[in-house]
Amino acid sequence: MNKDQDYLNLLSIFHYIVGGIAVLFSFLPLIHIILGTLFLFIPERFSDLGHPLPCFLGWIFIIVGVGCMLVGLTFAVCMILTGRYLARHKHYIFCLVIASLNCLFMPFGTILGVFTIVVLTRPSIKALFYSVENLDLTV
Repeated sequence: MNKDQDYLNLLSIFHYIVGGIAVLFSFLPLIHIILGTLFLFIPERFSDLGHPLPCFLGWIFIIVGVGCMLVGLTFAVCMILTGRYLARHKHYIFCLVIASLNCLFMPFGTILGVFTIVVLTRPSIKALFYSVENLDLTV
């Protein structure tokens, strides 16, 4: 096995690991969903001076929490898919875009994203992705 294959296999493993961490962090907005649900069903417990909380406040917490959770899970799935694609030398542009987005996920994603971009921009790695046997010409 050559060095390029070793680099891609190592990056693939790290994408799986950081993707798993991203899945765990994407469940943090569950706190907002639970809090929003409590605001809806027992608003008198959170009232100030006998005035219950407005109903829309609970819905805002729920909608924002669900939105953040879906974005986090989508990002985590894309990161895990990137690990799979790196190991199989498929979907070069997808891997490069997700590596760029990894830089937003500090600190592990930033390190992983920078190393992935550096490895993917090497001409020998591009040749692995665009070789004839890796091209999927089926519709």
